[in-house]
Amino acid sequence: MALSRVCWARPALWGSAATPGPYVTPRLQLLRSGLDWRGPRSSKLHLSPKADVKSLISYVVTKTKVINGKYHRFLGRNFPRFYVLYTTFMKGLQMLWADAKKARRIKANMWNHNIKFHQLSYREMEHLRQFRRDITKCFFLGIVSIPPFANYLVFLLMYLFPRQLLVKHFWTPKQQTDFLDIYHALRKQSHPEILCYLEKIIPLISDVGLQWHMTELCTKIQRGTHPAIHDILALRECFSNHPLGMNQLPAFQMKALSRAMLLTPYLPSLLLRHRLKAHTTVIHQLDKALAKLGIGQLTAQEVKSACYLRGLNSTHIAEERCRTWLGEWLQISCSLKEAELSLLLHNVVLLSTNYIGTRR
Repeated sequence: MALSRVCWARPALWGSAATPGPYVTPRLQLLRSGLDWRGPRSSKLHLSPKADVKSLISYVVTKTKVINGKYHRFLGRNFPRFYVLYTTFMKGLQMLWADAKKARRIKANMWNHNIKFHQLSYREMEHLRQFRRDITKCFFLGIVSIPPFANYLVFLLMYLFPRQLLVKHFWTPKQQTDFLDIYHALRKQSHPEILCYLEKIIPLISDVGLQWHMTELCTKIQRGTHPAIHDILALRECFSNHPLGMNQLPAFQMKALSRAMLLTPYLPSLLLRHRLKAHTTVIHQLDKALAKLGIGQLTAQEVKSACYLRGLNSTHIAEERCRTWLGEWLQISCSLKEAELSLLLHNVVLLSTNYIGTRR
């Protein structure tokens, strides 16, 4: 009996495996159809990993812009004064970063093609000169912010002393005008001291004709008259050697000239002389490049910046008057040799003291 049951059970098992029952067949068909159905669905609806990353990035950027816009509107409505400072600071960072990238490209081009500074175009030379001064001014903030939690102190100092600690990128338009006026008032304080020294050294000039020209020039300036170009160029010999040559200037005169050039006067005499020589040489090289480019190619802002660098407070002078004054400066500068650069240094005072847009 047991053996017959086993014999009957074996065909039943094989039969059930060979011929699926009524419940197994639909399940297998459903599983097969599911496998066939999932293949095309994944190929049609799912994106590639690269496309997924791009779409995610675009989504995040879009959402960030929306949130940033709402945040700006909130600040503008509730904190208008802080909003002006905030937007000015953010724009300043962007402009400073753009200047840094441009300066890096210029330096890389100089290195790759073995180009010297004086061989650059006017705009490239001016950009490097200004960027060096900006970075030097920002260096103090970088030193102060090194200790832990010192960044809060840095922000407070920037808010309290924007003129002393920040570059022009972070100034509001009103601050730019006000601060440039303050700086010009500071450098104008040294003008009487510089002119007084020129009067004192007249007896030391060996040539009688040059003594007369120096006396006439000082008298004109003291009377409020703007000197002509030939009045200044007539004295070029006095500024090439004793007593007004660059190597013969006394310490107090170099300090006064440093203040007139917006350079620190608190340095030893050797460093003051070296710095004045380097600064005047750079301006002379800029003048040659500008004469090659042409004043007419400069924008209004570039003209005013060039005049301000050379001693003229151009913030309140019309553009055409600034171009006229800059043309006079270039005529003098391009006529001078390297040994006569002391005259170009003093020209910051001689040519700008009485110029207010019209000759009186």
